[in-house]
Amino acid sequence: MNTDFGRKAVKLARLAAEAETEGIDEDPSIPEEFGEPSGAFVTINRYPSGDLRGCIGYPEPFFTLGEAIVQSARSACHDPRFPPLTSKEAKECVFEVTVLTPPEEIDYSTSEDLIGKIEIGRDGLIMSYRGRRGLLLPQVPVEWSWNPVQYLEQLSMKAGLSPDIWRKERVTMERFGGTVFAETSPGGETVKK
Repeated sequence: MNTDFGRKAVKLARLAAEAETEGIDEDPSIPEEFGEPSGAFVTINRYPSGDLRGCIGYPEPFFTLGEAIVQSARSACHDPRFPPLTSKEAKECVFEVTVLTPPEEIDYSTSEDLIGKIEIGRDGLIMSYRGRRGLLLPQVPVEWSWNPVQYLEQLSMKAGLSPDIWRKERVTMERFGGTVFAETSPGGETVKK
């Protein structure tokens, strides 16, 4: 995936989010090369602070990449952690698209074994335990300078569980990769992170 591909992905996310905030039901035109099934997340950040404004996505390849980007962007406008995104805000935020590889279960025997199998910056993680589920994208521990233990603690809390649950119980852990494309300014140049 090159920068041209990423620019189209981010533009599609921006157009879908702007349509959502303006009450337009019709989806933007999806580039032909986005027809393969893929998971994707759309992250919306305030500019220039970088504060999170919305992040929603599909970790599994249930949709084509284009559909996953459009649905994620529309949903990120209504991230339940924040008030609905306004049209004015959408124009002032930066958009980021993470194109995901399919999740695969991590085979591990102990918590120490699990720690050794996680690579910061490469692995996005999904934790599942007793009906709870948490997901963090591969770029999150890099942005927060977390080590693998901190990453697993934050993932546990994202799932609504105690930070040390992964040490005490046998949780299901999956990993996935992601290619990240982001605007450098609202509607500006797109870079591969």
